[in-house]
Amino acid sequence: MVIVSLLLAAICVYAGEARVGVAAVDITPPLGIPLAGYYHERGANGVLDPLFAKALVLESAGERVAFVTLDLISVTRAVTDQARAGIERATGIPGDHVLISATHAHTGPELASRGQHSADMGGQSPLSVDYTARLPDRIVESVRLANERLQPARLNVARGRCEHLSFIRRYFMRDGTVGWNPGKLNPDIVLPAGPSDPEVGILYIERPDATGPAQSIAAYVNFAMHPDTCGGSQISADWPGALGRVLAAYHGAQHVTLVGNGTCGNLNHLDVGWRWPQGTASEQHRIATILGAAVFQAYKDLRPLTAGPLRAKSELVELALPEFTAEQVAEAKQVVAVTQDDRGANFMKLVRAYRVLDVAAREGKPLRVEVQVIALGREVAWVGLPGEVFVELGLAIKNRSPFPQTFVVELANENLGYIPDRRSYAEGNYEPESARCAAGSGERLVDAAGRLLDQLRD
Repeated sequence: MVIVSLLLAAICVYAGEARVGVAAVDITPPLGIPLAGYYHERGANGVLDPLFAKALVLESAGERVAFVTLDLISVTRAVTDQARAGIERATGIPGDHVLISATHAHTGPELASRGQHSADMGGQSPLSVDYTARLPDRIVESVRLANERLQPARLNVARGRCEHLSFIRRYFMRDGTVGWNPGKLNPDIVLPAGPSDPEVGILYIERPDATGPAQSIAAYVNFAMHPDTCGGSQISADWPGALGRVLAAYHGAQHVTLVGNGTCGNLNHLDVGWRWPQGTASEQHRIATILGAAVFQAYKDLRPLTAGPLRAKSELVELALPEFTAEQVAEAKQVVAVTQDDRGANFMKLVRAYRVLDVAAREGKPLRVEVQVIALGREVAWVGLPGEVFVELGLAIKNRSPFPQTFVVELANENLGYIPDRRSYAEGNYEPESARCAAGSGERLVDAAGRLLDQLRD
């Protein structure tokens, strides 16, 4: 009788309502700040649209977790650690229950302490150093506000699809090499060197008595594509920001959209079979319209999510470094020193040189990075990965996950740079020749994610 009573009590707790709070805090930097994303310096000379730290606090069965998405190219380990500590003090949410991810917008500011390449692009300028120092407090504020706004909510999930929007950017070429962004209508392209991931994962949150879109609270959207559509020197959240505006135009200004970017280390928006240009500031609006339509279509397939226990678990994974000789380090220093004035013509030389210098600066100390998993009940899980992860690795995690819906989010909590799959290291070109971790590192992260998912599912 006691056992039956306890079981019924557990069912009542886990079948009860979740509570959700959301907030968006402006993190737009001052004009003049160096912008991240390229191998030449750019100072911000205008604002196309503001940048935000968006927070979603979810409470179920007495536990709380927080998701934060930043309209930035990445987040550093130091910023995450400071923000988590501040969130725990301000809200009581344990730091290891907080997943902080960047959307990877290439029209946001350089953060301080991101390696020599970032420093040479202005990351150690007074504006960048000051912005980075203030960022943890803005993240804490977003979660504090979201936590204050906790309210009963109804959770729904769906898995939509958006075909022909995100493309692999590596191609097998006629000369036997693998090309990287080889150009539109290039006759030497044979076929793509990998898959894409058209899945659109959606967590849709509405008021318990909602009868239509006006009673929405938020949507967490998981889609894999580089936000590098705007270019130029104006600050912008790129397509994740534009997607938020598309959804808010339908749901109302109160609606908050968080974008957890999927594994898009080798995916972007460039369709090499289409002749129209795609490198203008207006491209983000075309993309957001198409992706927004996929989200709206997926709404027809939303299914209620039973509130269940929240669990969070992380694993620190040790990754080996690529190996370089003293001669290669000396050569890299020379390349960086003599190519400052002609960076465009020496792009790949600089990519290789900065990789060597960043790895050498570690003095043989392997990387130790966090893989984080957050689970809600037995149906939904989030996997946070610490870099620009190749799509093949993200698909592997989804395929082996025991949860029916798994959001795989890159650039979570820190950024160690590109994380290709093992095969791509052998194929070469930009991403593998930029990667600060050795071949096989991505597969180790997949294994860690699989272990954590299995543990939380059990």
